[in-house]
Amino acid sequence: MSDPIISFQAVSKRFGQVTAVDNTSFDIQRGEFFSLLGPSGCGKTTLLRMVAGFEVPSAGEIMIDGQPMSATPPNHRPVNMVFQNYAIFPHLNVRNNIAFGMRKAGLTRAELDKRIDEALELIKLPGYGSRGADELSGGQRQRVALARALIKQPKVLLLDEPLGALDKKLREQMQIELRQLQQQIGITFLFVTHDQEEALTLSDRIAVMSEGAVMEIASPGQLYESPGSPFVADFIGSMNFFEGEILSSTDSAITVQTSALGTVNVTDSDAQMTAGQKAWVAIRPEKMQPVFSDPGERANTTSGTMGPSAYLGDRSHFYVHLPQREDPVLVALQNLERSMAQLHKPNQPVWLQWASDAVVVLPRD
Repeated sequence: MSDPIISFQAVSKRFGQVTAVDNTSFDIQRGEFFSLLGPSGCGKTTLLRMVAGFEVPSAGEIMIDGQPMSATPPNHRPVNMVFQNYAIFPHLNVRNNIAFGMRKAGLTRAELDKRIDEALELIKLPGYGSRGADELSGGQRQRVALARALIKQPKVLLLDEPLGALDKKLREQMQIELRQLQQQIGITFLFVTHDQEEALTLSDRIAVMSEGAVMEIASPGQLYESPGSPFVADFIGSMNFFEGEILSSTDSAITVQTSALGTVNVTDSDAQMTAGQKAWVAIRPEKMQPVFSDPGERANTTSGTMGPSAYLGDRSHFYVHLPQREDPVLVALQNLERSMAQLHKPNQPVWLQWASDAVVVLPRD
């Protein structure tokens, strides 16, 4: 059942001659972890700032819990915001930082102390209340910023790349904690990031943005496995693209002729394509299985030679040169036993195989 907490209704934002957000309409459901994902300058932070009230739409309306926000100042909106740079006060200890926004809430001292204690438990920092800001790590400071935002019990928590200043290992740890926190308290999180992996890890749904427009909104699995456009396919993770032309198309299968891969058979495709239409055949690097002895004649197989490789610890990346393709094909394998980069050398013959349901077919304009 649709239960939107935020509704963007034909929202645009212009800065002089520059259109940062262009006629955008979509809903965010109550209790969702929803991410705005895109490259720098795509409009995602501008959209977030309009929800917060820091920017005013040039056209359209933003509704929060059924109420229009155009005339509502930031401090009267049922939202709170967490920034990338922590924004906690260096002269206050943890308890006073968390309590800062509650000064005019009309709570008794006992009620406020109870709320602070609950917030400290929520962010897994019980006993840290008397510590100063300079005694906290980066991850702990971000937890305090979260607690300060959540203690006011907003209907929506806005997060503007809040993990961007953390190192990789701590960022991955905080991703898990942030997702668990959102599921525990059940309020809507609206999250901005340019990190595809972060968005995939955290989100119920993701809006992929480009040049002020929302290109696609879907679950992480759908965006990764069945992207709806070449832009989304290329932006989310890595993708190998091959030019082709549709030979035949039915409700259950598509056959595509390509110069680099030969004839490609595709099943379980959502693409609505017709014979003769130009198309992209797109295959994720981990969906291409290398074989180092000739498998004989079989569908969805092509031959090439090994190119450069890279050992990445848990997996190996290597490139395969195909006779009818200028750019090498990227292949990714988990290092279940030993590194593929150590076992196989450049110029060695290799055959690539892929399942018919591992292929995404997209229109080529």
